[in-house]
Amino acid sequence: MEAILASPDNAEAISSFYKVNTEHLRPWEPRRNEDHHFVEAWKKRLASKSAFYFIIANNTEVLGICALTNIVRGPFQACNIGYAVSAPYEGKGLMQALCKQAINYAFDDLCLNRIMANYMPQNRRSEELLRKLGFVKEGFARKYLKINGQWEDHVLTSLVNGKHR
Repeated sequence: MEAILASPDNAEAISSFYKVNTEHLRPWEPRRNEDHHFVEAWKKRLASKSAFYFIIANNTEVLGICALTNIVRGPFQACNIGYAVSAPYEGKGLMQALCKQAINYAFDDLCLNRIMANYMPQNRRSEELLRKLGFVKEGFARKYLKINGQWEDHVLTSLVNGKHR
């Protein structure tokens, strides 16, 4: 299994990942328009380079995805990171390896200073993953994001680039 920076060529596999994992991811994901995970929508998103998506795959099946989104330049130089893993591959270390690659890309290639990740307090897997990756808790936001139709509280964390000043 290899982690790669996704391109429009991976749109079909990413679309399939979300179709297969809809129920598994429902408690952690915002409700999306019906066409959000269609192949054409993914092709467009991956070609835009306004966000960067890393995938880990076994042949043509995507097992996990890690996204760098909401990239802000100027004095902020930051982004958000989000991730999802297929149910059969939870707890196998795939997300840690995939997120490390995305983090290195954010700091080394994009020259960002800060990566932010937020998780719902009941999501212990995300809490543990972010801790292992070196993210630091910075706060708590009440009713931060609308997830699966409900406003959910989130723990706010960040990782700062230690490679430059």
